[in-house]
Amino acid sequence: MHVTHQNMANAIRALAMDAVQAAKSGHPGMPMGIADVATVLFTQHLKFHPQDPQWPDRDRFVLSAGHGSMLLYAALHLLGYKDFPLDELKKFRQLGSATAGHPEFGEGGGIETTTGPLGQGLATAVGMALAEQLMTSRFGSDLFDHHTYVIASDGDLMEGISHEAIALAGHLNLSKLIVLFDDNGITIDGPLSLSDSTDQLKRFEASGWSVTSISGHDPSSIGDAITAAKSQDRPSLIACKTTIGFGSPNKSGKASSHGAPLGPEEVELVRQELNWPFQAFDIPEDIRNAWRSSGERSKHAYDNWADNFSALAPEQRAELERVLTGKLPPDFKSRMEECIASLADEAPKIATRAASQKVLEVVNGAVPETIGGSADLTGSNNTNTSQTPVVNKNDFTGRFIHFGIREHAMAAAMNGMALHGGLIPYSGTFLVFSDYCRPAIRLSALMKQRVIYVMTHDSIGLGEDGPTHQPVEHLAALRAIPNLNVFRPADAVETAECWQIALEAQTTPSVIALSRQALEPVRVRPEQQNLSSFGAYEARPSTSEAKVSLFATGSEVAIALKASDLLEGEGIATRVVSMPCWELFEQQSANYRQSILGASSVRIGVEAAVSMGWERYLGTEGGFIGMTGFGASAPYQDAYDHFGITPEAVAQAARARL
Repeated sequence: MHVTHQNMANAIRALAMDAVQAAKSGHPGMPMGIADVATVLFTQHLKFHPQDPQWPDRDRFVLSAGHGSMLLYAALHLLGYKDFPLDELKKFRQLGSATAGHPEFGEGGGIETTTGPLGQGLATAVGMALAEQLMTSRFGSDLFDHHTYVIASDGDLMEGISHEAIALAGHLNLSKLIVLFDDNGITIDGPLSLSDSTDQLKRFEASGWSVTSISGHDPSSIGDAITAAKSQDRPSLIACKTTIGFGSPNKSGKASSHGAPLGPEEVELVRQELNWPFQAFDIPEDIRNAWRSSGERSKHAYDNWADNFSALAPEQRAELERVLTGKLPPDFKSRMEECIASLADEAPKIATRAASQKVLEVVNGAVPETIGGSADLTGSNNTNTSQTPVVNKNDFTGRFIHFGIREHAMAAAMNGMALHGGLIPYSGTFLVFSDYCRPAIRLSALMKQRVIYVMTHDSIGLGEDGPTHQPVEHLAALRAIPNLNVFRPADAVETAECWQIALEAQTTPSVIALSRQALEPVRVRPEQQNLSSFGAYEARPSTSEAKVSLFATGSEVAIALKASDLLEGEGIATRVVSMPCWELFEQQSANYRQSILGASSVRIGVEAAVSMGWERYLGTEGGFIGMTGFGASAPYQDAYDHFGITPEAVAQAARARL
């Protein structure tokens, strides 16, 4: 038979409702409602190659409304992606399946990012679109000339991150970003009107977007709108008016189709309504072939790209291969070793944020794919260097992005840049504002992306700005995130070592917490190894068998060293351990960990933060010198004295336990 658009869209609807029904959980309404839009997009516009899901010049598709994951899984199956055979769809939401409840990056080709927390996908897509422009400026439009498409829900657009993201995209005129808004007017609680009355078209238009509204069930209008959006000189929003649960006689247009199976009786009624007389998971061969044929639509573009890649000069081809695989330049390690040795010899008494900038001068000279930025704190975070001219809407050859006061979108956009490939993003804000970044940081860790968060003003040491800006609980909160390296270097040498580790960690994001105040140098002679890579190491041994072990991070290592002087002066053998990264310390052998923790009967931890987590190293009898509440507005020396984070207090805590 002649396969129509409706046949192809109904294949998505059927697979979605069947998989949700089989799993006894899920969200059938959204895939059924937006199926017409997805069918037009995937079969007529999206540039991709199912046999090579990592093709660098493919269009990116982000299902920001990740709860509708069966839309994506159904399309990938129908288009011939090998990671999504029918058996995987039948295992929807089951342990070990590629078809998780929400799309998870790394589970299969065609999933460009993990989505589910609403708004994250949209903001991540902004980073992907930005990365496309950056890569085009570096390697040319013969190699990078693709679009980023997003399907977003009402919920995505209500989340605060959406405002940050669309404002940034509009400001930078990211014209290859196209958002298809599933305008179905329904949320979990019921009609959208219960909670929102925003005119989304006016909102996007005010941020510099091209906007239009269409029927999301008219394939001709959908295709025309996407074609028009691709010719715009700004990002585009296409509001697609749809009916959630389309085809369900009793649940279409209702919240009841959103987050639960339709039920066996309703599923059968849908089959009748859609004229789909096939069994569960049964896709007729002619409809499947029509989808598979669409999957081959970009083969010519794929072959042209391969020819263009092969035609590159050998050095340029090798460089592009290197950045796309995430490998660092071959001389990176030696240049970092020179940097570390130089800082050890210089032994500067500077803030670690200032040390970070000195290190970045080396890093950005050695690694051309780094892209820096700041959330309106460039002069405080020190994330710019001589190699990082500013990116703007007219010039994407730069390497520094002014994200504005948009910490959440900044973090998500960095995820998008890392996921796109070819770039290593880093950007800065104050550590206290990691709270604003946290949902995106969590996704960096979940997706195993090399994203580097430069978090300065890391303690009460920032001084007069007071408790609103002084982080106390933030180190503990960040250390609680799996697969996230949290670095707190003690001086310039440790700062350089931490940067080296962060850049070499291809599958782990990093937070580098840096001081505002100047710190005494801890490391003043070159070492054969990157000591920070062990997570913790003995910064100063005791003069004899240690009775006291002092453990500290960051700015408090110098305090611990001074306390050691006091104790040693009294004949109390004391050793000092610097712990720049707990996560790396936990990865060391049991023997190494025990050697660093030592056999001392007295253990004292020192950190200008809350004690949560320290008990694993100090034990129940250990002491802790740090914060038990919020900080105070004062010059930093006065704040340290007021809260008792001093060498004298550390020494007294040790004496009291002897």
